[in-house]
Order: sequence, then C-alpha cells, then structure tokens
Amino acid sequence: MPVPPPQRFRRSPAWFLGRIVRRIRLFAKPRVDVATDEPDWIVERDVPVAMRDGTVLRVNVFRPRGDEPVPVIMSAHPYGKDAVPARSRSLRAVNPQYRIMPQPDRVRISAWTGWEAPDPAFWVSRGYAVVNADARGGGTSEGQAHLFEAQEADDYEDLIAWAGTQAWSTGKVGLDGVSYLALSQYAVAARAPEHLVAICPWEGFSDLYRDFVWPGGIRENGFSVLWSTLTSRAARVAPPSLRREFARHTTRDRWYRDRTPDIDRIGVPMLVCASFSDHNLHTRGSFEVFRRAGRALPERPRRWLYTHRGGKWATYYSANAASIRARFFDHTLRGVDNGWDALPPVRLAVYESGPTPVAVTAESEWPPADLLMRRLHLDGMDGLLTDDPSRATVQTGFAVNGPGLEWAWRIPEDLDVIGPMSLRLHVSARAADDLTLFIGVRKIAEGAVVPFEGSYGFDRAWMSYGWQRVGYRNLDPDLTTDLQPVHTFEQRTPIRPGEVIPVDIEVREHATRFRAGEQLRLVIRGRWVHSRNPVTGSFPAGYVRRRGGTAIIHTGPEHPSSLLLGHRPPAGSPGEPWLENAS
Repeated sequence: MPVPPPQRFRRSPAWFLGRIVRRIRLFAKPRVDVATDEPDWIVERDVPVAMRDGTVLRVNVFRPRGDEPVPVIMSAHPYGKDAVPARSRSLRAVNPQYRIMPQPDRVRISAWTGWEAPDPAFWVSRGYAVVNADARGGGTSEGQAHLFEAQEADDYEDLIAWAGTQAWSTGKVGLDGVSYLALSQYAVAARAPEHLVAICPWEGFSDLYRDFVWPGGIRENGFSVLWSTLTSRAARVAPPSLRREFARHTTRDRWYRDRTPDIDRIGVPMLVCASFSDHNLHTRGSFEVFRRAGRALPERPRRWLYTHRGGKWATYYSANAASIRARFFDHTLRGVDNGWDALPPVRLAVYESGPTPVAVTAESEWPPADLLMRRLHLDGMDGLLTDDPSRATVQTGFAVNGPGLEWAWRIPEDLDVIGPMSLRLHVSARAADDLTLFIGVRKIAEGAVVPFEGSYGFDRAWMSYGWQRVGYRNLDPDLTTDLQPVHTFEQRTPIRPGEVIPVDIEVREHATRFRAGEQLRLVIRGRWVHSRNPVTGSFPAGYVRRRGGTAIIHTGPEHPSSLLLGHRPPAGSPGEPWLENAS
C-alpha cells in the first residue's frame, strides 16, 4: 500500500498562531522600501500617442538631461501608469498586492515605479529613457481594453514605432516588465517591429488556457477570478467579462487560440525569466517561451534563461537581477562589449529549501545536457518508487475528496533533481465518468516536509506540481517531449465503466537538491493539495474539482505507472556566473 504521510505534518496551535501573527505583521508593514529622492532627469507626463485607428494612448517618459539620444526601455499595461508611490500623500504607499502576497526578501524601488514595471530611477541613471504606457482602456488612455487580443499587439507596435522615432531616442527599443507586462511582449515581438531590438519577459505565461485558466484541463477559480475582477475595476475592459468567458470556454477552442501569441515566430534577442516558485501561474509558460521562441523562423534568436525560486517582485527588483538585465540591455540596445554574447544561455539556480539558492550554475541548454534520465515505477505493494518495475499487479483506490495516495523514493546519494517531470498513470474510475488529478511532489528531510517559495507569496510550497483531467487524453505531437507531455485539450472523452486509462501528466519545472537518505514523495489527490485559507494555505489559488467517486491507480507489469525525471550529482556554488568577468 502507498506510504503514510510524513511525521510532524500536523502543526501545533502555537504554530498556527505564529502564522497568523506573521501574516498580520507583513500585511501591516510589507517588505518594501521606497526611495523618494528625485533624480536629475526630464519627466514628461501624459504624452499623447495616436494609434492607427485614431485612439490616443498616453505615456510617461523619463529620460536623462541633455541632447544625446538614448535607447528606450518600454512597458505597457492596463493597471494605470500613474499608480506609483510618488502620487500618494506619503510618497511611499505601495500596491496592496505587496500586503496580500508577502515577499521573502525586501523589495527596493523608487517612488516613480509603476506596478511590475521597470524602475525609471535605475534605468535613467544608466543612460536610458523609460516609457511607461497606459494600454488602451487603462489610466488616462482612451478606448476600451481588449485583453489578450490582437488589438493589444497593434497598439504596442504603434507605441514602439513612436518611441523609436523621437528626437531623444536612438531608435532602439527594448521591452521589460513582470507578469502581464511580460506576456504582452510576446505577440508584438512575433511581428518584428522595426525599432524593437530586444525583450525581457520576466515571468509571463504564454498559453492562456494551459498555463492560467485551465491547467491540465481543470478550471482555476481562484486567482483567475480575483485578477479578472480587479483588472476590470482598474481598467475599462471591453465586454463580455473575462471571468464569464473563462468559465464558458471549457476546451482549448478558437477563443483561446486567438488569444495565444505565436511565440514560435519571436525573432529578437530575449532574456526570459522563468521561476520555480510560480507553478500556479507563470512557470510553465515562461519555460515554454524559452524552449520555442523562433522555431518557425529560418534562424532562431539568441535567448537566455534566468531561473530562480525567490519572490517574484523581490527578485525582479533585486540588485542581482537588475544588474543582469542591465548587462543584457547594455549589450543589445547600446552595443556595449561586456561579454554578454559569450555567456552560456542558461542561469540555473538550485534550491535545497526556501527562497535562497544553494548553487547557481551556467548551462548550455534547458534542461541541462548532462542529466541522467531515471524512470521510477510506482509499486502498489509497498508504496515505493523503484528503479525496477513491480512484479505484482495492484489496484489502489482513493476517494476523490479524500487525502489521496503517496509513493516515496529514498534518495540513494546526494543529487540534484532538475527539469520538468513526466508522470504516466494507469487510472480507472468508480462511480464517476471522469476524474481530476492533482499531483504534488514534495521533499522530505528528517521526517518533515521541506518548504519552498511558491506562487502568491506562499512560503510552504512543495517542490513541484501537476494537474490533469483524465478525460483529456490526446497529446500534441508537435509540443510533447519525453519529459513534457502536452495535451491538445480540444475534446473530452468520458471514462467507461471498468476502463483503464493511460494518463500522461506534465509535472512543472524545478531544480531541487537532495541529500542521501532524504525522500522524494509523489502525492496524488482528487483535489488541490493545499488549503485555500489566506493564513496557512496557498490563497488565492483554487481549482474546481469533481465531487464523489473513486479514483483507482493501477500498477504492475500490465499497467506500469511511472515517474520520469532527470538528475545529476550536485554542482555549482552560490555565486553568480552571469556577472563574473563582466566588463
């Protein structure tokens, strides 16, 4: 039978009280420092820019004094370019999301920094102009927002053309920003505007259906609902409401395909940030951009991948990440010979626990080329993950609303487990015609679950996750690899009584260090593996689940359920290879 949960999993009342006190403290005083000393610069506010259809968008421009043309760092979003600390009475008021989703490290920004946007004080001091644009329907721009639609790319293309032809501009434009400010870069970059030279999408999903709204074909009804509601209040979003459309379109139909950028046609150099801490939102899509960018072009662009498992905003605004982004843009927009072009394309951070890496290495590709592939077989007799297939055929069931099942692999020697993982299960159902499977992979050390930084400021996340509705079985042959099964999600097929279904499940990317004797545990449930409460759970993440019925996992020679992963001996140090020997 599968192994029991790890010891010390239940927490004492004192532990829960401590969590409550911590959340109250960080809500009242988030870890954000705001610098209010205004640089010596030129600031132009609400500059009108006419779009091709006559609609006027407005931008704020921050640039150095003097007549020397400078390159441009641009961002565009619906959140309001003027929603910055400098516009508050104290000059230090920050976005409420910093209170709701606490960061593990301090965030340091200037008072003119827009939400998830480049800090103009940092870039202007380095000789750049910063253009922060209100997208259509946002802030002081005219019109209604058409989120995720081609209209956004049309407008962004016009904004880039404007910024590239101003007297203060060298004609070279780079795009930068986090989350929506990242994913909005993809569609316009695929069009190759004349003045667009480089992009830096920092944690941005790339497939609206697979990454955000219906991961694994399971409806996300937590953050997607919160985000669509808040965004409709921040901007004038064109009807119908996104929340209603998300729920109405249950398959990856034409509606979703029309709102998915053609990342295979991105041809400009790019620095992609993909985090191991944002599995519920951006992780998969960011890695997919790095994997697929430029596949449809005669020559693929140079691209670099920055990985981390810290807080989204704490990492983006950190001195380390800012220096790396500056080195990238100095090379691509200003032509500085700083050694960037010779860097190995992947900066890989490996984590033993928490948000601080135990090692950082430079790799030639993702996943690393020297990984040893290992297939671990689920043994239904003793609940272990073993190198050798089980000789006994076993059927193990669990109620879809219950605690689920676990299988354990005891780590034989120190090693780093790296990359996505592929889970093949053989499943049948009792009293149900479909199942939703939620997968968690956690690290166990000294009998306790090891916590990592996760989505939305959740600091007790597991090492990786997967989602899959069993009714979606067809794989996309163009995108699927051995380590990464990708489903089409175009048609759902019910489970027939007594039918055993082979199910391939994509388990998200990570880089985790294990010591000999520790355990990797595979968790399979019919519901999301964490609670949803805002104190101890992974709020606001939430997923619709099927109610009632039993899922049955089949193991053994006739139904060889298994987990495929990659690993190698530990390597690297906590240093920063992308900043070494920088000129």
